[in-house]
Amino acid sequence: MALSKKPYKGCRDFFPTQMRVRNFLFDKMKRVAKSYAYEAYDGPLLEETALYKAKSGEELINDQIYSFTDRGEREVAIRPEMTPTLARMVANVHKELSKPIRWYSIPNLMRYEKPQRGRVREHWQFNVDIFGAPENLGESEILSFITDFLESFGATNKMFSILINDRQIVDSIFNKLLELNEPDAHKLYKVIDRAKKVSPEKLDQTISEILKAPKAIEKFKSYLKLASFEELKLFLDENELTKDCERFLNFINLIKETHYYSYLKFDPTIVRGLDYYTGIVFEVFDMHPENNRAIAGGGSYANLLQIFNESPLAGVGFGLGDVTLKDFLESHKLLPDFNKAESDVLIVYTEDTLSIDAIQLAEKLREKLNVECHLGRVKFNKIIKLAENKGHSFVLIIEKRDEVLSIQLKDLVKKTSMQVEHGGISEILKLIKDKA
Repeated sequence: MALSKKPYKGCRDFFPTQMRVRNFLFDKMKRVAKSYAYEAYDGPLLEETALYKAKSGEELINDQIYSFTDRGEREVAIRPEMTPTLARMVANVHKELSKPIRWYSIPNLMRYEKPQRGRVREHWQFNVDIFGAPENLGESEILSFITDFLESFGATNKMFSILINDRQIVDSIFNKLLELNEPDAHKLYKVIDRAKKVSPEKLDQTISEILKAPKAIEKFKSYLKLASFEELKLFLDENELTKDCERFLNFINLIKETHYYSYLKFDPTIVRGLDYYTGIVFEVFDMHPENNRAIAGGGSYANLLQIFNESPLAGVGFGLGDVTLKDFLESHKLLPDFNKAESDVLIVYTEDTLSIDAIQLAEKLREKLNVECHLGRVKFNKIIKLAENKGHSFVLIIEKRDEVLSIQLKDLVKKTSMQVEHGGISEILKLIKDKA
């Protein structure tokens, strides 16, 4: 049987055109991270499976992880997420580092999922985390960071919103208002997490199976209807929960004058599925009708290091996948055209004897430009088609006319051409830079 030319299901080949897009996204990630003074880190592609069993959700462990026994009889897994690796690394060094610790990574991850729009089995994820920041200030910086990042592509608050909640609020409602035991609280968390994904009838039925008292059901439903910070404040006041939730209310007061406040919207159904979140949680939501979905998410956590018997360390971060980011940018027409080559100019020559002249010209121009030097002569009537097929905007043509070397610069976008003196490097640079 012949081998398939397709990549493994749920994975992607990155031909040069796709690599231009990926490099563009990664460069943006690195640039914004650097502007906030976050430092890059990375970890191994393989980790012991026990690390994920200790810190990841049941669905990931049972259904999505790629795990196997290595030749040393160790149970290992291809990393499905970066947070457990981050926790392990921070646990090793946090006592020696000045706080806050600002780190970011763009790891390659693998999950056994059903491939669909916005979801593949192999992807890259922009992870940004801050540890040891004062209360509410780390959260503010992370929300500012992700807003600045998306705005760097040209996005506005008409294109995305940040849906936000606090696990402390939900815990207070469960413990004090509804007086739930731990198993029922866990079940109700799952209900909240899926509240927007099921029909109202199914939601009512599921709530009734957990909450038996009509008054408790009414209180819980009234919580799910909250749609603003003002409504939340009234709800907490009416149910005498304000004191328990002061941290979140103080946070909202703190950030009212920030540039990202206009993106924020309270959403009672945002709880995030992972168990380690202990405070503010959020999801960045694409508002485009054809891509109406979460594109990133994150929140605050204090107990991430406890699996290593370390003391609690306040942390907050987010993760954003390259696939959902690309879908968002394409939906809003914010992704540049990457069909053209990234080099500045193509050099061609019409006679074999001119190859050295072309190579020497390319060497000089490469001090300032990205240059492709075509290898082998090209017939004059084929030059423009060659350059256009390669996606070039400029082409330098070297030929001999009456035994005299001739260099012609063609602008394929403006359909103009100009004769250039032999050795006129500065002239070529100026013409290309001015017209680019």
